[in-house]
Amino acid sequence: MAYDKTHDILELAVLMQSNRTGVSLQDIMDRFGVARRTAERMRDVIIDRFPQVQVRTGENNTKRWYVPQGTLKDFIQFSAEELVAFEKAIAYLQANSMQETSVLLQKILEKIRANIVDKTFNCIDTDAEVLLEAEGFAHRVGPRIIVSQEIIQKIRQAILSFRQIRISYKKKSSGKLGSYRLLPYGILYGDRNHYLVAKHSDGYGGNKVHYFILSNILEMELLDEEYEIDEGFNLKKLAERSFGVFQEEPFEVEWLFDKSAAEEVLRYEFHPNQTVVENEDGSVTVRFFAGGRLEMDWHLYTWGDKVKVIKPEDWYSATTEH
Repeated sequence: MAYDKTHDILELAVLMQSNRTGVSLQDIMDRFGVARRTAERMRDVIIDRFPQVQVRTGENNTKRWYVPQGTLKDFIQFSAEELVAFEKAIAYLQANSMQETSVLLQKILEKIRANIVDKTFNCIDTDAEVLLEAEGFAHRVGPRIIVSQEIIQKIRQAILSFRQIRISYKKKSSGKLGSYRLLPYGILYGDRNHYLVAKHSDGYGGNKVHYFILSNILEMELLDEEYEIDEGFNLKKLAERSFGVFQEEPFEVEWLFDKSAAEEVLRYEFHPNQTVVENEDGSVTVRFFAGGRLEMDWHLYTWGDKVKVIKPEDWYSATTEH
């Protein structure tokens, strides 16, 4: 039986054109949550409707199908909801001191708007305005992080060109100024602060990555000397080792939430690798493996007496020592 879900077929066609390396059957199965046979039928519909489809062989002799650029120019349109998603993302980035990224996203949105045909644009732009007026962000109480966009731009330039940097940095603990020569590895955005992730060029600290609060970097200079990022380094995996930003040796975490908080807890993702169990008495158990004891303690405080730490067993005595 032919696969006739038009919406999914069009989405698959767009995916095949946007992915220059092509799309495999496994990619289709993962994206649409279908079995292999259904994925094959979806692929066949695309090939039947668009004879231009090319097949490539990737790693492990896996076949990948690709729709050439320009094939779908008359099919791809944008909805009011999609435009609003961009607008909301831009507003969120601006509110969280990520001005440089918000500007880039704004440029992408402008290019999208420029490619929408007039008749369609007039309809969806009106709907987008209505949705924007009906949705918004609550003002976040508390101090805002102020980060120099010039410094963020220089960090990105250094990372792209693999150039070392020298920073003038004010230590949070002592307030003292210091000058450091670094190998920049990336940027981590946190709730309280945003951080430059870098290594000292002289191997200080056992060649481990260190965190520098972006708002405490007063000056930055791009150097001519190049560097190489350690093979196997992955910023995403590094971030997943901790709850928040602070790095320490990961440990087993188990939190037991009272049934009165269960509904709210089930809407949270406390950690990317968490497992969640709904217990018979209505309570909820959350388990994950990560470091970052101090930031966990800050977060647990917001739940009051609705949560109990089961693991680590020494939690309360250890956090008291902090």
